[in-house]
Amino acid sequence: MENHQALFLEAGTLMLAGMIFVFAFLGLLIVFINVVLVKLAKKYPDTIVKSRPTSKKNNNKTDGSINPAVVAAISAAVSQYRQQQSTQK
Repeated sequence: MENHQALFLEAGTLMLAGMIFVFAFLGLLIVFINVVLVKLAKKYPDTIVKSRPTSKKNNNKTDGSINPAVVAAISAAVSQYRQQQSTQK
């Protein structure tokens, strides 16, 4: 029983040491990456690109009516779907 207790104590110690090592390594890695990014941002700043406003074509009319071509396309699709479903039964 004494041997098991010593083994568990050693296993816990190794686990804790490993967790501390990984935590410290990842923390240092994050600090290193941030330092490098700050230095690179000073050396190579991002250029500001002025974007032109894009005009989007609107198929719907402003008065709320629906484009007749859209209505015809939807009606044709529904009709075709209904015909396909009636022939499959």
